[in-house]
Amino acid sequence: MSCCALSVNAQVNVEPLSWWAGMHNPQLQLLVAGDNIRGHQVKLLNAQGVKLVNVEQTASPNHLFINLDLQDAKAQQLKIGLYDNDQLVEQFDYAIQAREPGARERQGFSNKDVIYLITPDRFVNGNPDNDNHPSMLEKSDRSFDGGRHGGDILGIRKALPYLHELGVTQLWINPLLENNQDKYSYHGYSTTHFYQIDPRFGSNEEYQALVQEARSFGIGVIKDVIVNHMGSGHQWMADFPSETWVNGQQAWQQNPQDILYTSHRRTTVQDPYAVASDTADFDQGWFTDTMPDMNQTDPHMATYLIQNSIWWVEYADLSGIREDTYSYADKAFLTHWSKAIMDEYPNFNIVGEEWTSNPITVSYWQAGKQNNDGYTSYTPSMMDFPLYDTLIASLTEPESWDTGLINLYQRLADDVVYAKPTDLVLFEGNHDTNRLYSLMNNDLGLFNIAMAYVLTSNRIPQIFYGTEVLMQSPKEGRHDGAVRGDFPGGWPQDKVNAFTGEGLNNQQQATMSFMRSLLNYRKNSAAIQHGNLRHFVPKDGVYVQSRHADNETLLIIYNKNEQSVALDLQRFSSVFDGNTQGVDIINQQSYQLDTPLKLEQKGVTILSLKR
Repeated sequence: MSCCALSVNAQVNVEPLSWWAGMHNPQLQLLVAGDNIRGHQVKLLNAQGVKLVNVEQTASPNHLFINLDLQDAKAQQLKIGLYDNDQLVEQFDYAIQAREPGARERQGFSNKDVIYLITPDRFVNGNPDNDNHPSMLEKSDRSFDGGRHGGDILGIRKALPYLHELGVTQLWINPLLENNQDKYSYHGYSTTHFYQIDPRFGSNEEYQALVQEARSFGIGVIKDVIVNHMGSGHQWMADFPSETWVNGQQAWQQNPQDILYTSHRRTTVQDPYAVASDTADFDQGWFTDTMPDMNQTDPHMATYLIQNSIWWVEYADLSGIREDTYSYADKAFLTHWSKAIMDEYPNFNIVGEEWTSNPITVSYWQAGKQNNDGYTSYTPSMMDFPLYDTLIASLTEPESWDTGLINLYQRLADDVVYAKPTDLVLFEGNHDTNRLYSLMNNDLGLFNIAMAYVLTSNRIPQIFYGTEVLMQSPKEGRHDGAVRGDFPGGWPQDKVNAFTGEGLNNQQQATMSFMRSLLNYRKNSAAIQHGNLRHFVPKDGVYVQSRHADNETLLIIYNKNEQSVALDLQRFSSVFDGNTQGVDIINQQSYQLDTPLKLEQKGVTILSLKR
């Protein structure tokens, strides 16, 4: 996509690529890059309701920041001229577009949804012709688990009927923006162009088309956003727009080996006793030498990042943002960033990644939390790593007075520290965690418990691509290539095909059926989507929860026992709401609630209670 028709020998690059009339915030800052343009004067040549506020310069001779006021702007092709001593030297058109109806009122992802996480390079190769690109450094190599395998946007589009039938309603796709790095570029977290889809995935227009087609299947799209770091291959690293564009910039320019790496001590930014140097070591340090740490305290960088996030929401018609490495960015910037997005889209949703097992640390970043230091966030949701970690440990520990399911039960009491725990996103796995079936020691009963817990919790659930066909990985340590393995059936030569069922073993087929049934039941279940949660202290390897809303009551029974158990249901009668029968939502078998329920095997039983 191109925003600008250049003339008069114009050699400039302008970001954002375009903008819209009628935005909540009428202020727009253009970053204009071109050889020796710092001293140019700027004039609007045919503005309709657009005002030139001012032009800002930095130490860079090759960048200008043009501030515009669009309060009264109409949709138009704005002509902007650059002058040297009143002589027009460059001119370009800039598109101010009309917004789509309802753009501001868009609905973000919510508890009604199930999010399906895709690593696009490893999902489906819909267009083998774009596996390589002449301007991209890294070439396709499916034999290497850290290489590019060829999955793309067209592949996701081809999978939409499958995803709809499975029952998911939102797609979180790992970053699709250009990553022109010489190796390990497939994961997408080293952005080298913030306004361009990587050509090995497709184009901006293809991304836009994916979102439109997904909506026809009742599926929204969540963009993976990184405001903390970028890729070392970004053109900025050869020509910084300011002297403070990245953290440690001047030291790096003197010596590219002189890098302050992040300490990863994430509590330093909320610790009342932390010293400033420790905080700086965390939020100003780089992840690696290939991921320069962007300096959000530079006001032009901050504006650039905020506008970029809003541009993609508006351009692609997104329903959410997942923000990577949340707490690593400057905390004051995160307040401004989240507020700007939520002010623009009041019904939108953002989920942040704060990877810690401590609920107090996570809760600090959620909108509505009253923090003692006065810190305010406008990010509605956070990833629930504490509950995820507890879920995995509780199912793989032996049952005793203080291990196993009791810890899962007790973890929910920590919900008191959250502003709104039901807005958190709970997951069974993601691109950084080992595969669930492997973590459950290939125990299908434990796997089903974990999946049912995530999908019936009072959270927004997220599942990882391939979980429905029991994709595996090692259990200990980081094994990114295996965790992000190729989805079976995503390549023509695959012998196992999840889309057709060809080659799936009995356990995979049973899991697919179980998940499809539960996911599609959930679509119409008020009890799961927004019902009250009640739970009972686990006893003898059995943990019972209930969900209730309107006229629907569910009884969810988690059983870790290897042997058959006769469960007296009368202990749970306080949540029966006058019902006398229960129907298993998976196999449709009926049970009387006044007689013991025989649990034949390890796993989960979900009863819809009826009179």
